[in-house]
Amino acid sequence: MEFKKNKLLQALLMAALATGLAACGSDGDDGKDGVAGTDGDKGDPGTPGTDGTDGTDGTDGTDGTDGTDGTPAVGTGKLTFTGVPAPASDAQKRAILVSEAVIDGESFGGQYHEFARSGDEITGVTFGQLVDDMGTALTEEDSSLRITDANEHTSLLPVNGRLFSVSQMETRPGAMFLFELDQDETTGALSPISLTQLDQKGVDGGWVHCAASVTPWNTHLASEEYEPDAKSLPTATEAAADGYTSTQLDYYVSGDLSWNPYYYGWNTEIEVSTDATDATSTPTVDMTKHYAMGRVAIELAYVMPDSKTAYITDDGSNVGFFMFVADTAGDLSAGNLYAAKWNQVSDTGAGEATLDWISLGHADNATVSAYVHGTDTTDPLLFTDIFATSEVQTDGTCANAAHTKIAANGSTECLAVKTGMEVAASRLETRRYAALMGATTEFSKEEGVTYDSKRNKLYVAMSRVYNSMQADASAPVDHIQLNKNRCGAVYELDLLVDSTIGSSYVAKTMKGLVVGRPTKASNGVEGVNVEAQLAGFESSNSCHINGISEPDNVTYMSGYDYLIIGEDTGNHQNDVIWAYDFASQDLIRIQTTPYGSETTSPYWYPNINGFAYLMSVIQHPYGESDQEEDTTGDAHRAYTGYIGPFPAVAE
Repeated sequence: MEFKKNKLLQALLMAALATGLAACGSDGDDGKDGVAGTDGDKGDPGTPGTDGTDGTDGTDGTDGTDGTDGTPAVGTGKLTFTGVPAPASDAQKRAILVSEAVIDGESFGGQYHEFARSGDEITGVTFGQLVDDMGTALTEEDSSLRITDANEHTSLLPVNGRLFSVSQMETRPGAMFLFELDQDETTGALSPISLTQLDQKGVDGGWVHCAASVTPWNTHLASEEYEPDAKSLPTATEAAADGYTSTQLDYYVSGDLSWNPYYYGWNTEIEVSTDATDATSTPTVDMTKHYAMGRVAIELAYVMPDSKTAYITDDGSNVGFFMFVADTAGDLSAGNLYAAKWNQVSDTGAGEATLDWISLGHADNATVSAYVHGTDTTDPLLFTDIFATSEVQTDGTCANAAHTKIAANGSTECLAVKTGMEVAASRLETRRYAALMGATTEFSKEEGVTYDSKRNKLYVAMSRVYNSMQADASAPVDHIQLNKNRCGAVYELDLLVDSTIGSSYVAKTMKGLVVGRPTKASNGVEGVNVEAQLAGFESSNSCHINGISEPDNVTYMSGYDYLIIGEDTGNHQNDVIWAYDFASQDLIRIQTTPYGSETTSPYWYPNINGFAYLMSVIQHPYGESDQEEDTTGDAHRAYTGYIGPFPAVAE
């Protein structure tokens, strides 16, 4: 049975194997796909979820910084002066004539605008009142206030949205006033809001404040002209005639050192500041005498665009020409002082020369102030502490052979600097020391100075080309040898970089640009520049009425490109302000002043809150001459004002 079962199983297995082998044959073709079924219906939307909670607000961003204020628009048009005639009638000679100016067909100027006259009382202060070195009001013999008509330079100083003006008096003793001015927003017209007399006690009082300038950092830089000669002080009688105080007279009589001639003859800087948050706050005025800049008969000092280099003119006979280079821009308290040496190239016209600059050394205000005022252990210096002197002998030599003969201060003298007194001599006796060092002290009546930003030139007025500027074989030195021209000249000076001196504004050449035209042989070499005068002018004008006469102060009209030349002359009956046109080389008469007056310190401001001004002061009408023409008894009062306003221009 068992065997049969196995046989049966074997047969079954074999049959199954045969069937499997048959199934391993090749597959048949696939059948076609069936048709896709239709989509089923969509299900219902799910229920929306609940809203999430709101996020917290972000913190506020920090405020942005304020943008800078925009600058007022400036004009670019050409300004043309129409000019005014030389005064001929009596009425014209009493008037202030001002030229019209045309810019792009629109008329400006044509009128003189005063905002104060000497003797005006403004907010309780009398303009022109003189005080002594201690601030005490001076009076006349009849006990009335002593009021001067010698108004001089008047500046414009914008400070924190307000406008101020420092006005100085060319008097002994000197005086200064501070105006706050209102500027009409539409017309630019200026008028006084208030007047304050500035206190100069802190700087030993003031002295013959002649011309001035405004520094690049917006301060008023005043002068002290005709410094007292510490070697040859005036007599008590002469001092009294000059209006010195009794304390000053004591010095001359008894040698009382409570007054010192070295107090005067310095550049004085006036800074006006205000509270920027309070438009009614009382301004603060800081006044500094810059002893480091030297002591001469300062007409004015003019600071160049680098805020370091300053040129200083010296008014009088046998005077020098000086340059100061400050250690730090915007700070005149320390630096190096230089004096020019004229190396003549030509005597044609007003002459031509190259310039060398002789170093007078370095100094600072504190050191020199100690020489002037003394210290706890030293006395103020006297002239005799600084120099040894001897007489000039009849043969022209010095009695002491070790001394040097110089010409300075209008005289010839023999000097030697005492040991250790070089710095003191360079600052307290700058002109004398310059002569000893070989610089030129032969300039005559050296007046205003200004800078031409377009041509990079300096201009200097020489009121008279005569005396020490003429050839003189007997002089100690004779650097300048020119033909006499009492009508004067304005010189142009080329400026270059000098790495040794450390300035980019060093004058290297000097030559006549605008030259006066004598009509009398006594005013110049006979036959030179002599032209026929117009009828009616012969007796009172010995310099040609269509040319400059004794130029005094100058200013460059940046943007409109004119050189402005003011006169201080007795050779024109009526003093003139001229505009020199560089392109045509013509002189245009743009202002005349009344009988006997002087044009003082014309000064150009190209942009004061969108307006430009040519400041102009008319000093002592009927004063120097023609006194008898003051028929009103009041016409002598000086004028402080301006020509314009004009559209502002870029510097």
